[in-house]
Amino acid sequence: MTETTTHRRAPRSAREILRTISYEIMPFRGTEDAVLEHVPVDVPLTVTVTEAKGIEATIGLAANLTARGYRVAPHIAARMVKDTAHAKDLAAQLTETAIDRVFVVGGDAPVPAGEFTEALDLLRVFAETAAFTRTGIGGYPEGHANITDADLAAALAAKAPLATHVITQICFDARATVDWARRVHRDHSDLDVVIGVPAPVSRQKLMRIAGGIGLGQSARFLRKQQNTIWKLIRPGGYRPDKLLRAFEPHLAAPDVNIAGIHLFTFNELAGAEAWRRSLLARLDAG
Repeated sequence: MTETTTHRRAPRSAREILRTISYEIMPFRGTEDAVLEHVPVDVPLTVTVTEAKGIEATIGLAANLTARGYRVAPHIAARMVKDTAHAKDLAAQLTETAIDRVFVVGGDAPVPAGEFTEALDLLRVFAETAAFTRTGIGGYPEGHANITDADLAAALAAKAPLATHVITQICFDARATVDWARRVHRDHSDLDVVIGVPAPVSRQKLMRIAGGIGLGQSARFLRKQQNTIWKLIRPGGYRPDKLLRAFEPHLAAPDVNIAGIHLFTFNELAGAEAWRRSLLARLDAG
């Protein structure tokens, strides 16, 4: 079963958030070396899953980094899992490699690999067969292009008892994210909200990522993320500072359980860590 965790006090400043931030990475060639070179071992990580690389590449990278002392949650996409036996085998692999956390998504593969079609299917099996200390699910502050708000709310209600936290999709509207987090806290007070924020990233890096995750999936990535991509590559570039400042007044609000920030690094690890350290230095300097 997923372990119930006692809620810690939500961070009360941008400084505390930067010290507890987590990074999302992609299982590409050179990712492990880049993490070891640029990311401190106390920064929690998640590893995405892609159709081109498969679940095993994600678990393999997560296991290698866990062995190096990192706290790593692999993404497992339900639509890439064949059946209950496959799900139980994955849970066993994670346990055997000392991975104690997981992030469960439905996935966007057009055709499921088997009988699982949504995250809830996989969460139920994991809850019965594994003892993860942290189980994450995805959240959508601005809704979903293919799912109604009512269906999203129903899905979250079903998944929340099987999860410890929800990580939001990228949303550049801080008010929309905070309002959504307030509703989540009202309806699911035991569920931590972790806000997903993109790291500084270049146009070239985004295009390389889109090309590296498989032809069909990269096309879906570009369609699904087109509004995000345009905001990231706008003139003058993008930095997360403004979003963090917008969230800061709400971090200690009693009706919003914002537990941290999750940085979508797009594997721009050197730049992401340099940005974090630079901002921390400025904050420490007063």
